[in-house]
Amino acid sequence: MTDFFLVAWVSALIEVTRFGWMFGLGRRWTPGEKLRLLFAGYNGTRNTGSDVRVQEMLRQVRHVLGPENVLFRVMTQSFDRTRGYFEGTQQVYLPDVYPPFLFREVRQNHGVIACEGSMFKSKFANALTTMMIGSLGLASAENKLSLGYGGEAGHMDRLLESMCARYVHDSLVITRNEESQKLLSALGIPTELGTDTAWTFEPHPPAYGRKALREAGWDEKTPVMVLCPIHPFVWPVAASIGKYLARLTTGAYRDSQYRTVYFFQSGSQVDTKYRHYISSFTKALASFRERHRVFPILVGMERLDAVACRDIAEALPGLPVFTSDDYDMFQIVSILRSSTYMVSSRYHGIVTSMPSLVASAGVTMDERIRNLMRERGHQHLLLTVDDPDLEPKLIRMMDTLVAEAEAVRDGIAKAVVRNLKVMARMGTFLEVAMRSTYPEFPLRSGVLSWEDYLPPLHDTLLELVERYDMSAAIPQPSVTGTASR
Repeated sequence: MTDFFLVAWVSALIEVTRFGWMFGLGRRWTPGEKLRLLFAGYNGTRNTGSDVRVQEMLRQVRHVLGPENVLFRVMTQSFDRTRGYFEGTQQVYLPDVYPPFLFREVRQNHGVIACEGSMFKSKFANALTTMMIGSLGLASAENKLSLGYGGEAGHMDRLLESMCARYVHDSLVITRNEESQKLLSALGIPTELGTDTAWTFEPHPPAYGRKALREAGWDEKTPVMVLCPIHPFVWPVAASIGKYLARLTTGAYRDSQYRTVYFFQSGSQVDTKYRHYISSFTKALASFRERHRVFPILVGMERLDAVACRDIAEALPGLPVFTSDDYDMFQIVSILRSSTYMVSSRYHGIVTSMPSLVASAGVTMDERIRNLMRERGHQHLLLTVDDPDLEPKLIRMMDTLVAEAEAVRDGIAKAVVRNLKVMARMGTFLEVAMRSTYPEFPLRSGVLSWEDYLPPLHDTLLELVERYDMSAAIPQPSVTGTASR
């Protein structure tokens, strides 16, 4: 009922906005003023992947449209946790009860770019997907730029699927894999194939990561094995007024409360699955260390991952733990890139380490890591979090990482360069959407190379491009099904 109420509330606001636009209310961009764009996403929780994505999205969009032509606003749920992020961008506070905020904020801007990677799915929180749909729907209701950038679609509850088909059909969604593109296209939503936007991220220099590892006991010689565990079984987070009232009056649901009216999944079944997952990681690492000399570390890419990291560290005393609670995105990615091997249940743990050719494998809870490993040609380096034989399979997979390290790194390097080119093509889709929505906006002209559609690249990426780039051109876009404005 809570999800239904939220969907109904946001849907009503979209209809009100659409009705107002028909009668001359609302205002689009006009030549001579700066284009104000709202970047709608899940920031301010110290989810490193979400923050890195938006960091690079802002850099790319600003580069393509021209910094002199634009003003950006980005949502955050905590100014403290995004302090020092998103340079040159105004941060605006996203409240837990967000529909009135969306209604006001989208009207004040000339367009919306939806940022969340897990953009259209019920796996994590219907409230988050409702916010993504609402942001895009409110913008398109006033014929403003309405663009999903590098997002992913998966299973949605029927209510959300219907809402998505109704209110995103006038937007353009650039997906980060073919599976998502097919799903959204089946709902009548215009799509183009893109990628994630974290590929161009530049963390602190390697010296920072190596220093952090030295201070944790590393000898600068032993290969570093990094594990990025999660608690995969508490999702989706669901809004519940009943649980919230019980929490206030009796103290029930204390351990499963995420924030205000939002609660994790809980119960004996969740606990049993989680213990199996943590035990498998712990025993597999212990076995691996008996045969391979490595310096293992645990990295929590999101604040919530600290629990899983510390549970493993408790079973294997002495393992260093680095979490996003204590390290910002520039620091934590620098640490990841100083490692040699990785086993991760975090998609962006793998993506952000790939430019430094860290040999990585995945233990996935959904389609994101699966799609990435398929793209890399490394399906044999993929397991699922609920595999009943997770421990022995994880041991074999970790051994495979060592045995096939050079071949794995070669596949990773090619995937990085390929994704950089796809990300560059996303810049051309942005231009097409801008021409369709605001024909008079001053876009660049002349002959441009694919690199011109990316923000400035750091030396590590430039070296990979020089070594693995086989072509200097990217296909010219033809945006499928883009609605005329």
